[in-house]
Amino acid sequence: MAKKGCKAARRMNKRQLVEMIVDFFNRHDSEELGTKDIFKELGITTTSARTLCVSILDDMVFDGYLLETSFRRYMLANRNSVMCGTFKRSNEGYNMVYPDDGSEPVIITERNSLHALTDDYVRVMLFAKRRGRGLEGEVVEVMRRKHDTFVGVLKVEKHYALLLTESRILPNDMFIPREYLKGGKSGDKAVVKLLDWPLDSRNPVGKVVDILGKNGENDAEMNAILAEYGLPYVYPAAVEEAANRLPAKITEEEIARREDFRGVTTFTIDPSDAKDFDDALSLRKVSDGLWEIGVHIADVSHYVTEGGTIDKEAFKRATSIYLVDRTIPMLPERLCNFLCSLRPNEEKLTYSVVFTMNENAEVKKYRIVRGVINSDRRFTYDEVQTMIDGADGDYAAEIMVLNKLARIMREKRFKAGAIDFQQAEVHFRLDEEGKPLSVYFSESNESHQLIEEFMLLANRTVAETIGKPTAKNHPKTFVYRIHDTPDPDKLTVLARFVAKLGYKMKSASGRTTSPAALNNLLTDIKGSKEQNVIEQISLRTMQKARYSTENIGHYGLAFKFYTHFTSPIRRYPDLMVHRLLDKYLNQNSRSVSQSKYEDLCEHCSAQEQVAANAERASIKYKQVEFMSGHIGEEYDAVISGVTEWGIYAEINENKCEGMIPLRTLQDDYYEFDDANYCLVGRRKHRKYMIGDAVRIKIVRANLDRKQLDYELVEE
Repeated sequence: MAKKGCKAARRMNKRQLVEMIVDFFNRHDSEELGTKDIFKELGITTTSARTLCVSILDDMVFDGYLLETSFRRYMLANRNSVMCGTFKRSNEGYNMVYPDDGSEPVIITERNSLHALTDDYVRVMLFAKRRGRGLEGEVVEVMRRKHDTFVGVLKVEKHYALLLTESRILPNDMFIPREYLKGGKSGDKAVVKLLDWPLDSRNPVGKVVDILGKNGENDAEMNAILAEYGLPYVYPAAVEEAANRLPAKITEEEIARREDFRGVTTFTIDPSDAKDFDDALSLRKVSDGLWEIGVHIADVSHYVTEGGTIDKEAFKRATSIYLVDRTIPMLPERLCNFLCSLRPNEEKLTYSVVFTMNENAEVKKYRIVRGVINSDRRFTYDEVQTMIDGADGDYAAEIMVLNKLARIMREKRFKAGAIDFQQAEVHFRLDEEGKPLSVYFSESNESHQLIEEFMLLANRTVAETIGKPTAKNHPKTFVYRIHDTPDPDKLTVLARFVAKLGYKMKSASGRTTSPAALNNLLTDIKGSKEQNVIEQISLRTMQKARYSTENIGHYGLAFKFYTHFTSPIRRYPDLMVHRLLDKYLNQNSRSVSQSKYEDLCEHCSAQEQVAANAERASIKYKQVEFMSGHIGEEYDAVISGVTEWGIYAEINENKCEGMIPLRTLQDDYYEFDDANYCLVGRRKHRKYMIGDAVRIKIVRANLDRKQLDYELVEE
């Protein structure tokens, strides 16, 4: 028997015995148990196996996983430790919960996930920590679902239907009973609401709430992107009706309460396809070398009552959204394109910052007033640029004065440490059905910079007016646009990275982490093959700008005080700023609640980020759709990213990025060198590094995943 028992003990793997003991104590999570109980239930009969078991128990006590309550009696330690956090799902089955307090993430196996989904807010029961293992636990409650609607393609069977999704949020297809189909057919793109997910069921159950159209149709795909991000794709009828009831006529009484700029030369400068003109410039000569320049902003707050029907919807949206082929406005069309839009030859109400400036662009004085204007001309950026370049045109003299002042302000700003990020924007020429015919890019030129400098001046001036402390007044609660300084470690990593590509990142003082060092780098890379890649990586080292009542300044602009005042048609924070100005400057009101306005700021910052993600998704979709017509064609590209699973490459002529899977590199066995951002062949030592020029062929275009697959072409 002993001989037979020894063989059994040798067959019992230590790792397997550890798992058996862990499972045993998780099943008896509140009990105190002795070695006899453990041996009996686990069927441990041989001396060698019992010795191994006791040794493991001692290790678990040492690790803090078990408590030894008395000699050879044990119970789970810290079993009742509970925390809350955000759930993140992984395709590999090992999900994570990130605790509210920023402590160590908790590993959650699929069987312990309680059907939690990515971004759900959950309560987790922690398991005791084991040596050499990350913190583990199980979800005991899904406290708040982040997503309860999902977008996908319907597959309709005889008695039921499924929603097929490419989203990583939902791990399994959603089951839809026939009675909840809402007329949907196979191949329809649909929005489905999660109704239930029984613990013993593999598939969640849902009902169709909207049919967006056929899979692949432009309108269906654009609306699907909005729905995926929880953004609106229709405007509520009640809000439209409320806007339609607003009177268009401006009364003489209202004009009398305002400063009258109707006789001053005034014009707007916007993109050629713009309809919502929310800013205008005016210019008049005060004396030799002295100019009065008005920055006039649409007075949305006159029309949109705080807490009213229109205001609630505007706050919910917080921003207009600009997809490839459409704008989803923050305000109803009657407001954004008619009542508030500063259209030429129409009287319009404004909130204005009026500067008196000398020839050196020095502000001698300013005033913030509510006004009325009548724009003389609507310019496009291209029209203004032709005049800057020397052509004649309407108000050319005024434009040249404004451009001269803008150049001086811009130069001063960069000397003060502002960072010159100027990325080309991707645009598409579309046919009548929304199919992309070609890709083109728009870059900032002097006409854009003219408007930019005066908007920056107005935003900074408004922020300083309220936020700058004086001998008599403490600053009142206000809405700031803030941008924190970047992590010095990230800038150091960036400096090392660009050094590998042959660039230095240093200022005149020799510092690698100063704004001047970053500006020098951005200047050096202009026109190089690595320009777009380095700009993208540089942007990732920056913190994200956001809204807050706590002013820490704006690092990227090198301003100590900055806000958003100039675009209330398309940004809710600007509308908040207009209202606060009115409270403080015109009504002499006490300071508003900081905690209330901080909550408003957080909502607006979050919505801004969601809108930006949706905008990027629409661009990616159109890029994939465009390249789907070029399968098999070859292009020059640059490596834009390197990972352990392959190479990302960006086509030079259209900036479409795709993936070259590692498995397709057949000439060698490649390993990822994360320290040097490259793949290296083990045998031939060939390197693929970010910034390298490559020749690629389009192999596959997956529209559902918005994903392009490339393969390398040997030259």
